[in-house]
Amino acid sequence: MSADPENEYFSDGITEEIINALTTVKGLKVIARTSSFAFKNKNMDVRTIGEQLGVNTVLEGSVRKAKNRVRITAQLISTLDGTHFWSKNFDRDLEDIFAVQDEISLHIADKIRENFGHLNVKEHLIEAPTHNIEAYDLYLKGRYQHLRWDGEGIRNSVELYEHCVTIDPSFALPYFGLAYSYAMYGSWGNNKNILQLSEENHRKGFKLDKQSSLGYFGKATLQFWGQWDFIEGHKNFQKALEINPSYTEAEEGLCELYTAVGYFEKALWHADNILRINPLSPNHYFTKANIHYLEEGYSKALECLDISLSINPDFTHSIALKQLCLILTKDYEKLNEFLDKTPLVERPEECRVLYKLVNPDEDIDIDISRASFMIKEDLGAALFPWQLFLLVHLGKHEMALDFLDENIKLRSGQIINYMNIPFLRPLNQYERFRELLQATFRKELLPPNPEIQITPPDSKTLMSDTEADMVSEKLALGMSEEKWFQNPSLSLRELADKVNTSSNKLSWLLNDRIGQNFNEYINKLRIEDFKEKALNPNNNHLTLLGLAYDSGFSSKSVFNTFFKKNEGLTPKAWLKSNQI
Repeated sequence: MSADPENEYFSDGITEEIINALTTVKGLKVIARTSSFAFKNKNMDVRTIGEQLGVNTVLEGSVRKAKNRVRITAQLISTLDGTHFWSKNFDRDLEDIFAVQDEISLHIADKIRENFGHLNVKEHLIEAPTHNIEAYDLYLKGRYQHLRWDGEGIRNSVELYEHCVTIDPSFALPYFGLAYSYAMYGSWGNNKNILQLSEENHRKGFKLDKQSSLGYFGKATLQFWGQWDFIEGHKNFQKALEINPSYTEAEEGLCELYTAVGYFEKALWHADNILRINPLSPNHYFTKANIHYLEEGYSKALECLDISLSINPDFTHSIALKQLCLILTKDYEKLNEFLDKTPLVERPEECRVLYKLVNPDEDIDIDISRASFMIKEDLGAALFPWQLFLLVHLGKHEMALDFLDENIKLRSGQIINYMNIPFLRPLNQYERFRELLQATFRKELLPPNPEIQITPPDSKTLMSDTEADMVSEKLALGMSEEKWFQNPSLSLRELADKVNTSSNKLSWLLNDRIGQNFNEYINKLRIEDFKEKALNPNNNHLTLLGLAYDSGFSSKSVFNTFFKKNEGLTPKAWLKSNQI
C-alpha cells in the first residue's frame, strides 16, 4: 500500500495491522511486512511480484489521511493473469480506524476463501488496542521509527513511545515497544540500567495485555540477548509464536537462540521457514548465513550473504559476515576487492591483518606490525569482536580468554555464539575455555532439543452428516427455485445466512463435501443458466454479455475467462457449435 510521504508512517502502520490480522487466519499464507513492503510505490507487473513472493494473490491499495478523515482503497489481484477480482473504497472518520481495519481484513479473507478454498475466519480479526486516536497515531509514528533498525530510529521511537503512554497509560503496545528497544540497546551496549527499563516496561505491558505476541517476543529478546537465559528465552519465543505462528521476527529470534546453543539442524529449519513467509528479508538471509558460518559451511554462507546484499547492498550485518567468510575461504583477491568497493565494510584494516594472521603462508603484502596496537585501541561498537579475533591469532591466548571471560560476564550480545565461532577454534585446547563453555552451555541451562514436528493441516469436520445433508438440501432448493446465484454481489456470508448456517461451515461444506470453492460453485451455476438462456430462441435479441449479466456475472472478463476454463470454448464458439 502506498501513501503520501508525510503520512507514510500511518499507511505503513495500517498495512502492517492488516497483514498481522490476516496471519491469524489458519491456512492462509501471508507474506510478512519486510517482503511485502519491498514493492511499495514501485510500478511492477503483478505477475513478477507473485513470482518473487511465491503467491497467487496480491493486495494493492493506498491510504490517505486528511485531518480527521481516512480513505483506504484496496484491491485483490491474481498474479497468474492480473485479474482484479475484488476492489473497494473505504471512507471513514479517523476514530473508526480499527473498525475499518477489521472490515478490510474480513473482506480480504472472505474473498480469498471464496476464490481459493476453505478457511476458518473469525467474526472479527482486529480489536481496538486503544480508544485514544492521538495515542494510536503516536504509536504508529514510533513503530515507523523503530522499524528503521538504526540508532537514530530507536532513539526517536523511544521518545514517541514515552509520549504515547503519557497520553494513554492503558495502551499496552507502546510499553512493549519501549521494552524491546531497551532490550536491544542494553544487550549490545552492556548497560544493565537499560535492561532494567526493559523489564519494567514489560511488566507494565503484560498487566494490560497478557496475550501480546510483541510482548512475549520482546521479553524473549531481553532474556536471550540481554541475560543469556536460554530456557526462559526459548519459552517466550515459543509463546509469541503460539499467539502468532507467522511472526517471523519471533521465529528468527528462536532461530538465533538455537544457533547460539548449537542446535544447527533446528535453526536451519526455522531459517528456511521464515524465508518462505518473508522471502525478501536481507536479515533472514543473514541469519541463515550465520548458521552456515558457525558450522563452517562458508560457501553456503556466502551464497546466502550474496542474496541478502542483492536485496539490500547496505545491509551491514551481511557485509561484515561476508568479510569473515572470505578470510576463512582464503580468497584474498575477492576480500580485497570487496573491502575496496564496499563503503560500509567493518574494520577494513583489522580485516586485512586478520586475513594474514589466519593465512600466514599466503604471499600477500600486508603489514601486521600494527596488530598489537589494534588490540589496545578502542575500536568502538562493532557487530563482531575483531579485537578478540586478533588476540587469538596473534597467539595472545591468555589475553583472549580474559577478554572472553569479561564479555561473558557482561552478557555481551557480540559473543553470544562463542561456542562455535570459527576464529576461536585455537582456544579449544585450553581447560579454561572448556570451563567457560560449561558455565554457559551446560545441559541444564539449555532448552530441550526434540525432533522437529510438522503440524498436519487442520482437517476438522465442521458439520455432522445430518446437518450437512440439511444445508445441502436448502442450498439446492434456493439455487433451483429462487436462483440465488443470479445476484451478482452474492457473497459466502450472505449465502450462509440464507441457509441458516455460519460462513465457516458453508465454506467447509462447499470445499469438503461438494468439492468446489464458493466462486466455482456459484459461477458453474451461472454458466448453466447462461447456456440455457443462450439456447432459448426467445432471447435471440439479447447479446451474450447481456445474458451473462442476467445469469449473475458482473464482469465481462470474469465471464469469458470462467466460461472458457469450464467449457473449453469461448461463449460465441460454444453457441455456434450448439445451435441447431
